[in-house]
Amino acid sequence: MTQHWNIDLSFDEDGTRTACTASLKGPNAPGVEGKGIARRSPGDTPDAKIGEELAAARACSKLAHELVDRAAADVEGHTHKPADIAM
Repeated sequence: MTQHWNIDLSFDEDGTRTACTASLKGPNAPGVEGKGIARRSPGDTPDAKIGEELAAARACSKLAHELVDRAAADVEGHTHKPADIAM
């Protein structure tokens, strides 16, 4: 069986702050998401690309941690023992 999950990144920007939400999409994808924020220092030249890259990286990192936590909970549910899942 082949599964396909897609990561959907959505952004919200206000000029000094960029927020990103990373969500898994797909028929059997778990309902997890991660949120990341990047803030521009007042003296920096505005560059939306940098804010988007940083906010996306942080959101994807949090998404990954949410998936690991979910997998650990599933392992513990099956084994009834603490999961030893390292990231």
